[in-house]
Amino acid sequence: MGTWAWGDTGELGNGYFGSKLEKNDLQKVASKAIKAGFTMWDTAAVYGMGHSEQVLGEVLKQYDRNDYQLSTKFTPQIAEDVENPVETMLEGSLKRLNTDYIDLYWIHNPKDVEKWTPYLIPLLKEGKIKHVGVSNHNLQEIKQVNEILGEAGYKIDAIQNHYSLLYRSSEKAGLIEYCQENNIDFYSYMVLEQGALTGKYDSSHPFPEGSTRAEIYNPMMQNLESLNNSLKIIAEKHQASAADIATAWAIQKGTTPIIGITKSKYIDDEIKVTNIRLSNEEMNMLEKLGDLAQVNTRGEWEKDMNIN
Repeated sequence: MGTWAWGDTGELGNGYFGSKLEKNDLQKVASKAIKAGFTMWDTAAVYGMGHSEQVLGEVLKQYDRNDYQLSTKFTPQIAEDVENPVETMLEGSLKRLNTDYIDLYWIHNPKDVEKWTPYLIPLLKEGKIKHVGVSNHNLQEIKQVNEILGEAGYKIDAIQNHYSLLYRSSEKAGLIEYCQENNIDFYSYMVLEQGALTGKYDSSHPFPEGSTRAEIYNPMMQNLESLNNSLKIIAEKHQASAADIATAWAIQKGTTPIIGITKSKYIDDEIKVTNIRLSNEEMNMLEKLGDLAQVNTRGEWEKDMNIN
């Protein structure tokens, strides 16, 4: 469960995604998700500069800490000039999330791997973090992090990168294959391209103006019509939604999608997704249409995985 949109402006919603969220709505999301077995919650110190963590921590207060897992991130680009910037950022996250440990702690964006990775080792030894992941790193950087951790008896347990029918840079660079060969979980974010692959929007029904995603995706909606139409056709066959099919595709590619959910009714879709099995023909057709769309959805914070 992704919480990028859970407090991105310092308030509950009304920010990047153009949504207006209320605490009561998010508590319903958490309750239904945990009951359905979706217990991993992904956030980051940089999401709303701490506000996403704060909102998530408040929503999860009612649950026993053993009933859910927390995934949050150290972002080098906002590190403070202190003796141990990784521990300092982690302590802030722990406070906002109302916990004394993080199940999966990530180095968010690559910036001097040799500098930041060693800071994780004492935190692992102390139990403040249980597992390490890296996000938006290329294969060379991933191997470098693993080498540093390996010298202390630890390893990377997870990779988190942008991966969708429109953006398959990690696959083409061999990252997913590397993860499968080395028992590393690959978490895919932006699987639905912030709603552009849900079937809800098209050139005649664009994203509401005023949000950043409207600025990014509305100009490319015409290019996505063939892909979105095929998602809808396949969805009808499987008695599902277009979003379900795009998510099922990512699962069958060997990844674990991180889905941002702000309404509890969408939990039912995620339950349904786990039972969808696409044919090879359907998989190949969707990938071909994704390539033919010829759009670039790489975020400004991301680099091409094929470039060192």
